[in-house]
Parts: sequence; C-alpha cells; structure tokens
Amino acid sequence: MADDLSDITDDELVRRAASGDQSAWAALADRHLASVVSFAWYRLGDRVEAEDIAQETLLRFAKKALTWEPDGAKVRTWLYRVAGNLVIDRQRARKPHSPLEDIEDTSIIDIQPHLDGKLDARRVVHKALIALPARQQVVLILVYYQGYTVKEAAEMLAVSEHAAESLLARARKSMRTALEPNREDLIGAGS
Repeated sequence: MADDLSDITDDELVRRAASGDQSAWAALADRHLASVVSFAWYRLGDRVEAEDIAQETLLRFAKKALTWEPDGAKVRTWLYRVAGNLVIDRQRARKPHSPLEDIEDTSIIDIQPHLDGKLDARRVVHKALIALPARQQVVLILVYYQGYTVKEAAEMLAVSEHAAESLLARARKSMRTALEPNREDLIGAGS
C-alpha cells in the first residue's frame, strides 16, 4: 500500500487501526513507540524493562482504541500516563535498591560523552534523577530530555501549567543540589 499516513492525525489513525487497518497501527507505533521507550528508560535505567513497558502500553492502547474518543485526551498524553503508571508499578516490584552498575550504557542519554575519566557523568546524573519524586522526575524528563513544552508536560501529567512549572523548578533545584558535589568534574568534562 502506497498510502502515506504521516500527515494523518493520531485520532484518525486510531479510528483506522480500530477498524483493522494494520498500516495505521504501524504508523501509530512509528510515531510514538521510541519516545515511550525513551521515557521509560530515563525513569528505570534499563532498556529491556523500558521496551517491556512500551510494549505493554501499546497493548493496552490497542484495547482502548476500540472505544477511543476523538477530541478527548491526546494519544501521546494517554500513552505517557499509562507508561508512567507501569513504570511506577515496576519500580514498586523491584528490590529497594537498583545498583547503578546495572544501568545500561546506551546512546539514548548522551550526557557529556567525552569524559576524561574523572567520573561517569551519566551515572551521576541518573542517580540524581531517580532520587527525585516521581512527578518531578517525569516533568524533568519530558521537558529536558524529550523536548516537550511545560504546557505539554502539564497536559500529560493532568496538572495545571503553573503546577508543572512548580514541579520543574523543584526538580531543577534538587538536581542542582544533588550534582553540586560533582560540579567541577561535570563542568570540566565538557571543556
């Protein structure tokens, strides 16, 4: 089929997918799967778990598609909410401490890749990130790592834009405090 689906809205793709159009499902997956995997990976630090979360999110969406209401929540918003809840469930099921040594070295997070060996910036930043309260963590990931606006992040979190700005400000402050002991190494790593 030579049908180009890139200009079709998510709501129309969902309608088509719910009617059995496999190319519409493929287009939805192409459009959203990578960002859901990335979102889960930032929160969990494990690529395999992140892919599992993304797959489960899309499976749940496949069931939801049959009753999808256009002009309601955006597909992206629904996917992030479900993925966020699945991440929380996964974190609760984990052991109390997930060793940083197990964090996968991947290019999804490309923080200071030219380190001189003083410290592993990825692990330091990830440790500070996972120490944040969940909602602060989510808004920081959405805005800084995934490039969404504060307004879009607020929509995904189902909070006001003011509340999202407040969460983001607290997250930045906590990150600055957590990263302060390594400030010189982190700044020097990029020089």
